[in-house]
Amino acid sequence: MTNPVRWGVLGAAKFAREHMAPAIHAAEGAELAALATSSAEKAVPFQSFAPGITVHESYEALLADPSIDAVYIPLPNHLHVEWAVKAMQAGKHVLVEKPATLQEAEFDQLIAARDAAGVLAAEAYMIVHHPQWQRVQELVQSGALGQLRHVSGRFSFDNRQDVDNIRNRPETGGGALRDIGVYVFGSARFVTGEEPVEVSAQIEWENGVDVLSNVQARFPGFLYTAYVSTRMQPYQEMLFHGDKGVLRLTAPFNPRVFGEARLELHQTSHAAGTGQVIAERFPLADHYKLQVEAFGRSLREGVPYACPLEFSRGTQAMMDRVFEVATDL
Repeated sequence: MTNPVRWGVLGAAKFAREHMAPAIHAAEGAELAALATSSAEKAVPFQSFAPGITVHESYEALLADPSIDAVYIPLPNHLHVEWAVKAMQAGKHVLVEKPATLQEAEFDQLIAARDAAGVLAAEAYMIVHHPQWQRVQELVQSGALGQLRHVSGRFSFDNRQDVDNIRNRPETGGGALRDIGVYVFGSARFVTGEEPVEVSAQIEWENGVDVLSNVQARFPGFLYTAYVSTRMQPYQEMLFHGDKGVLRLTAPFNPRVFGEARLELHQTSHAAGTGQVIAERFPLADHYKLQVEAFGRSLREGVPYACPLEFSRGTQAMMDRVFEVATDL
């Protein structure tokens, strides 16, 4: 790509420092050009791998920088809508961290701002750009599992000791569902193209945030169960179970941190009367880098983007429904 997308990052968040900023710097067709932070100390790690980066002392200054094409927003959850809208009004394309909003209705503001500005805006739902998820979608929709009957997901980690973490604070939109529920919900929707028609749930609350949620749902073509927690041993897995096969993902959401991206297709050979497992591995794929490159192709070449705001709205709608119907654990 001869005309790279020049990116700015709003805030020196840990996640931006460790994952997304390096991914932007490494991505083809992208340039990590600017960072907004009032802390010179927090800018140093970014400058270590992108020495030419411009450091703006305020978010407003970065948005006013005419050399910046796109903005990545890793701010606390409750600030996503406000700054995404401001960035779009400034004429910037926007990739905002998940969850893009705290309520489904807030997507109206994002979509209206996107359409008015004529920019690309999306939630940073990186897993849809990973080849393991594209392969799962292909296998399920091609009938490799026969009739899909059940989908289950689980995602957990334990951050109870980190009491100041924004994920443990209700005023910043914390909680397990908003942080990791988007993965177990959105991945099922992405693979199947279906939306839930019935939802029930149980939630355990601690200091005003949900720390364990157990969810059951009925989709038009299959049943669904999932749990997410920020108070359990780290674990993640997704299972797609049909009448002719099972697909299991062992590191579905943050491979290379939790483990190798791997999918297992379990099927029975009726002729031999035995089971077989076909494994596919994706050891080198970096879904953050792939996300940035996909965003750039959509901007420069008009390639359809895999995760438009309309898709993310459906995941937030499911999350809203869980909060609405859940009983206390």
